[in-house]
Amino acid sequence: MPTGFAGLGLMGEPMAANLCRAGLDLTVYNRSPRPYDALRALGAVVADTPAALFEACDTVILMLANDQATDLILDRGGASFAARVGGHLIVNMGTHSLAYSQALEADIRGAGGSFVEAPVSGSRLPAQSGALVAMLAGDPDAVARARPLFVPMCREMVETGAVPSAMAMKLAVNLYLVATVAALGEAAALAGSLGLDLGLFEQVITSGPLRSDIAAAKLAKMVRDDFGPQAAIRDVCKNAALVAEAAATARAPVPLLTESRRLFETVLAAGHGEQDMAAVVTAFHEAGKPT
Repeated sequence: MPTGFAGLGLMGEPMAANLCRAGLDLTVYNRSPRPYDALRALGAVVADTPAALFEACDTVILMLANDQATDLILDRGGASFAARVGGHLIVNMGTHSLAYSQALEADIRGAGGSFVEAPVSGSRLPAQSGALVAMLAGDPDAVARARPLFVPMCREMVETGAVPSAMAMKLAVNLYLVATVAALGEAAALAGSLGLDLGLFEQVITSGPLRSDIAAAKLAKMVRDDFGPQAAIRDVCKNAALVAEAAATARAPVPLLTESRRLFETVLAAGHGEQDMAAVVTAFHEAGKPT
């Protein structure tokens, strides 16, 4: 039977496209029809409803925005939930709280389904090039069944153990990402305030020991005021809130996350939630304006 894919946003659409290019028999569903034409051209079949998606596929990948969207697709708590997940392998690649993911696995297994928790590290560009890093958790047999699906989408797969360990790993990685991009924005803003050539600043950062894929991609956007989304501010704020929740539960101090989260939320409150996370640099521009 074909594989299903639900959630064709910034990340999901290129991930699904890579599955099509790899020759998978893919059926897709999205609440908005916008991404369908490109995927149809690659051979994907479009399901009109979530029910049709699950009827057509025994394995379904979810790449959805939040808990509510995931529950809606699965009809979790509804009359058709057991029929949708029973006998199915559900691979959830979205980002959620640890408690949500653990409860979701319990519900799916209780209804006779299998579950793999599989959040990824990366943004739209790595999703397009198949260079994501997947963190996998769940029953070993279910993870083994799911692993081939990640090959067209990911350059590496890291098995972390039982659910919700993959989600915990993703949240810890996200703390590093959020704090790194916030620090990069602060440094770029300082360079501008000191009258430096930002192109030269970019050259020094990306040529020396501080170079990374994130530094190169986000600094290029900051220097050129190009905030077309690869990882949107609204998603960064959602994920930062999940990291803060997990840290509070673990009683782990996260002072860098706290300040970085405040900066991203400042940009979100200014109406720039759809811009790339590199737009955090504008928080420093606004702070430096005379009152």
